[in-house]
Amino acid sequence: MTSESLAAAIARVGNPVDLLRNTAARAHTFPVAPEFTNWRSEQRAWAETCALLDQSHHMTDLFLEGPDALKLLSDLGVNTFANFGVNKAKQFVAVNPSGQLIGDAILFHLEEELFDLVGHPMVIDWVLFHLERGGYQVTAERDENSAVRESGPPKFYRYELQGPTAAAVLEQATGAALPETKFFNMTDFTIAGHTVRGLRHGMAGQPGFELFGPWADGEDVLAALLEAGKQHGLVRAGAKAYSTANLESGWVPAPIPAIFGDDPLLKEYREWLPAGAVGAIGGSVDSDDIEDYYLTPYDIGYDRNVKFDHEFIGRAALEELAKNPPRTKVTLVWNDDDVTAAIGSLLGKGPGAKYFDLPKIRYALHQEDKVLLGDKQIGISLDCGYIANERAMVSLATIAKEHAEPGTEVTVVWGEEPNSAKPQVEEHRTWMIRATVAPAPFVQFARTNYRSK
Repeated sequence: MTSESLAAAIARVGNPVDLLRNTAARAHTFPVAPEFTNWRSEQRAWAETCALLDQSHHMTDLFLEGPDALKLLSDLGVNTFANFGVNKAKQFVAVNPSGQLIGDAILFHLEEELFDLVGHPMVIDWVLFHLERGGYQVTAERDENSAVRESGPPKFYRYELQGPTAAAVLEQATGAALPETKFFNMTDFTIAGHTVRGLRHGMAGQPGFELFGPWADGEDVLAALLEAGKQHGLVRAGAKAYSTANLESGWVPAPIPAIFGDDPLLKEYREWLPAGAVGAIGGSVDSDDIEDYYLTPYDIGYDRNVKFDHEFIGRAALEELAKNPPRTKVTLVWNDDDVTAAIGSLLGKGPGAKYFDLPKIRYALHQEDKVLLGDKQIGISLDCGYIANERAMVSLATIAKEHAEPGTEVTVVWGEEPNSAKPQVEEHRTWMIRATVAPAPFVQFARTNYRSK
């Protein structure tokens, strides 16, 4: 990561859009094996039997400890912290003073004054910035993801078990009945003689647990899970399959952080933040105004997370926005014929469409493609890829509420013109792909059962 500040980089280039559109930063990587069998079978496992996904390496952990840790998080998070006791977790969401999204992460309450915030660096950087400037009685330990960690293994291993037989695998591995555990609550297991903490969770909307503990115990726990899984159809899922799990459950993983405004707080933050901490913009949205790329919590389904029972940065703006949010999250199911034509355009004379690197076709950390109704842009297509379980190319998107009725026909503009200087962008032309609006989450189980227990 460069030592140049984000503010200095913007001043050098001229504006944040040009900086982020042409940066050499690549899309987010998952530093684990791409496949153990093949990504199609690995995707099917979480729908039909059980998939084991290694989450140990691709996210950043921020451990916060001290008497003011909860206050720090409450000052920044839109979430309620009432009754947020030990062994609970939540999707922590932070916004800027104008109510625009900084980012989100999973917050674990591990001990009375100890929390672990796990996610992409965008929101973790924001929390650290406020910790350093705010006078909180909190100590912080940052454990980078394995792609950038300078030495040593992660502090924790993390294994996700999900799918219809996940409970049976866990009972086999522990030798005990599965305890009744509410969604996003934690419990303890004993596996291979080690105490293992488990978060009731499911990344693809299927039932399961995220299991974690000290790195030194990880190999023993993994071996026990694999052995137990032999009787229950357990399949290890690699980076390719894992990267698409959110397309089924409807989670948008990497919104561009809304940190480029004129607010004095944001100016100070850009002076503090290294230029390489943000990531690249990709896609057909081509506005020169960075605010046209921003999202709010209401744009991507975080309505339930916003609670006005405490003071936090951005509260006043969100209270106003909550009266009538203009956009909502949907799934866009891309037209088979148009996708086939786009892929086929790679053959013969070019240039053709932007390359589809299956199964996750996002080619920048912050993917932003135009969604059109006729000639009018009505939204932004965000994360995108192929779901083998549905045999469909889809994207998660935010569109104007008046056009969000399932079955509405829209168009996604795939690619970018002019072609940017990002190393992952080859010569290509934009491609018009028809799409049909569908609910998010798209998969029926995720829509009806994901949070039911």
